[in-house]
Amino acid sequence: MHDLKTLHDAILTGEAGAAKVEAERALAAGVDPLQIVNGAMMPAMNEVGRRFESEEYFVPDLLLAARAMKSALEPIRPLLVAGKMSQAGCVVIGTVKGDLHEIGKNLVAAMLEGNGFEVVDLGVDVAPERFVNVAREKQANIVALSALLTTTMGSMKATVEAIHKAGLKGKVKVLVGGAPISQTFADSIGADGFSDNAVGAVALARRVLGQAA
Repeated sequence: MHDLKTLHDAILTGEAGAAKVEAERALAAGVDPLQIVNGAMMPAMNEVGRRFESEEYFVPDLLLAARAMKSALEPIRPLLVAGKMSQAGCVVIGTVKGDLHEIGKNLVAAMLEGNGFEVVDLGVDVAPERFVNVAREKQANIVALSALLTTTMGSMKATVEAIHKAGLKGKVKVLVGGAPISQTFADSIGADGFSDNAVGAVALARRVLGQAA
């Protein structure tokens, strides 16, 4: 039986090159792709999340681990698709209109992708209509909105309203986050969830889609 611990540790320590090599070795040894994901990769990301929450890891550590996870997924993803193993879900993410900040948004996107979600990143200064159009086009499960400026919180509200007006309420879950955002604000604009950090955003995305954390 091929030992997956080296792959697990490579993701945990953020070694993207080593993670990809170990994933390829596991496949060459005949390990089932899903076993590689569930037996090594997901446990590694769960441990990364635990270390972040306990302040053993910080934002740079999260980014490195997410990149290593993404690298390891490269040789595996086509086999999962061929085997009709679905991803965790599709997330359309972006910073709302009028706001050009993206560090937090990029971190959340990386963590979501590292945890098996298909991520469509629209970038910054995204109009409500674009969120709606891409969510429809991609048949997204989640739209994730980011804002750093208090002056763009209104754009976040307008985007949620546009999604609801387009008839996507209930079909697409809307998650929000960013420095000025709170659970109270999220509730007031009709969002489906709020998180103040990237690890929490992954857990929230799983929760609103009814998946086990």
